[in-house]
Amino acid sequence: MLDAIWFGVLFCGVLCALCTGRGEELSAGLLEGAGKGVELTLSLLGSLCAWTGFLHIAQDSGLSGKLAKALSPVIVRLFPDYREDREVQGKIAMNLAANFLGLGNAATPLGLSAMEAMSRRWKGETPSRGMVLFVVMNTASFQLVPVTLTALRAAYGSDQPFGVLPQVWAVSLLGLGACVAVCKLWERAHPGEGLG
Repeated sequence: MLDAIWFGVLFCGVLCALCTGRGEELSAGLLEGAGKGVELTLSLLGSLCAWTGFLHIAQDSGLSGKLAKALSPVIVRLFPDYREDREVQGKIAMNLAANFLGLGNAATPLGLSAMEAMSRRWKGETPSRGMVLFVVMNTASFQLVPVTLTALRAAYGSDQPFGVLPQVWAVSLLGLGACVAVCKLWERAHPGEGLG
């Protein structure tokens, strides 16, 4: 579906440029945008590699288990179905830590790993309530150190790349709180219905 939407947007843009006689400007813009995209990717690569490497070291060294133990009261309260499953708790904790650091790219494979571990325990046709809550929390995560955002701000010449931290904290905390509250309210209002 998204492929069709992107194709339609690009096709309309090219068609409009050709109809208005701006084909040369379109070509120049495409080449300039592609060059800037490569530059931006290379400038972000270093910080993303460093933080992703740190998270893999933490997982391999057993830090994920310790993190899961520290976050256990919160994780067990939010995900009571996985109260006894340390593997799932560890994967959820690592995903939350990656999101906490603003590493959406590193959080994605950790989140997929957590969902795979959850799905092994769930035999239903639809996602369990825990799976739905996890996806919601992964999407609306709280970010203490938004590494990607600050790296982008620094790459574009910001004098204070960390100057937006209070706003990021407020928005991400409020968003996460609202999403978790909606999920929990839905669970209470519909205990025998819907997902899981």
